[in-house]
Amino acid sequence: MVSRFYRLSCFLLLLLGTIINAQTEVGKYAGEFLSLGVGGRALGMGGASVAVADDITAGYWNPAGLARMNYPQISLMHEEHFGSLVNYNYAAVAIPYGTDMSFGISAIRLGIDGIPDTRNALIDRQTGESITDPTNVNWGLDYSKITEFSNTDWAFFLSFAKRQSDDFYWGANVKFIRRDIAEFGATGIGFDVGAIYMPYENFSVGANLMDITTTLLAWDNGRNELISPTAKIGTAYILNILGGKFTPAIDFDVRFENRQTASNFNLGPVSFDARFGLEYNFKDIIAVRGGYNDVKQFTIGAGVKLPKLNIDYTYATFNESEFESLPETHRISLILTLEEPKFLRSDK
Repeated sequence: MVSRFYRLSCFLLLLLGTIINAQTEVGKYAGEFLSLGVGGRALGMGGASVAVADDITAGYWNPAGLARMNYPQISLMHEEHFGSLVNYNYAAVAIPYGTDMSFGISAIRLGIDGIPDTRNALIDRQTGESITDPTNVNWGLDYSKITEFSNTDWAFFLSFAKRQSDDFYWGANVKFIRRDIAEFGATGIGFDVGAIYMPYENFSVGANLMDITTTLLAWDNGRNELISPTAKIGTAYILNILGGKFTPAIDFDVRFENRQTASNFNLGPVSFDARFGLEYNFKDIIAVRGGYNDVKQFTIGAGVKLPKLNIDYTYATFNESEFESLPETHRISLILTLEEPKFLRSDK
């Protein structure tokens, strides 16, 4: 665990050097922290949720889904990656408004804290003087000069959704991004547009065009980084069997960043990553889920609905041999629904 932490530290220090030297570029993975997903239900289904989302987490997966809510909701989620090295947190509030609209606000934080900073601790072991050339054969570390820094990513979503008709919903996000690594910081703003169409009973098709105008991240050292658009497209079908609802779903993330070796398949610079998910919900009381996501993880999960409170848990593990040493991921999320007549969406 310690060696992994120091390898991560070295990577982030190299990233610092890139931030210092580069000016403007399309960041192939600049918005990667935004692809981790939210909500135990969706993540238990491998993230196949673009056509499924009908609760507060739709503010992330597909803002159009917020219009399917009938009561105000509050959600919280905590997740740890690589043991406890990376902490990922999510919180959101959403309310229905009038007969056909909803509003929401969501916040995501991905943080790595306590990273050793050795940039000023490199010394010549013979003279004890500070050096900047790591190829010096006499290099060493003065541990008293090692400090710590954090790498923190924030995203805030302001969401709007509207039911245009009984079978068509649409929505949009304005999102604000803040990234900090050591003494450097970047600020950005982006836009998402989503829609859900239900041409037949129990069958839905969804799309969420993220960063639709290309999101600009402006670093405070003059460097600009661009987040390219991503199209999330999915479909789901609800089967009423065994006294409950069985929902298979499939999503595709379509990117335009030339991810030829880091995607399921590609057509030139356009890459495609698939997500598969299944859910069985018994009388809206208990649910079991399974899925396979875009980073080659198998996911399983379960959820229970208590009066006004949904508790969802997800377990994810890698199936590829090169990732077998990575720890499993555990996620738990809560959704509080103000399910009282006075909060019910107006039907007039």
